[in-house]
Amino acid sequence: MATFELYRRSTIGMCLTETLDEMVSNGILSPELAIQVLVQFDKSMTEALDSQVKSKVTIKGHLHTYRFCDNVWTFIVQDAMFKYDDIQENVGQVKIVACDSKLLTQ
Repeated sequence: MATFELYRRSTIGMCLTETLDEMVSNGILSPELAIQVLVQFDKSMTEALDSQVKSKVTIKGHLHTYRFCDNVWTFIVQDAMFKYDDIQENVGQVKIVACDSKLLTQ
């Protein structure tokens, strides 16, 4: 199974994609190499989050929508409250996208 393109919509992922597109347009990189860089980016982000992030956050709110498609869960939570240790933050609406990271290595 191909890697999920989870992190490409983040700020760093979008900047990387724009830079690679520009390098392909200018003939600096081949399109194949640019795709390999993006795939490695997804894998590296997954590994970094798995090995370096040890914090846990509690999320409470009203589950507005949930969906499971292609082994990816999508949740939309309204009036969400994030709680970490003694810190609490309220958010009007949050979209959570989750998948099994073990599927990325297959």
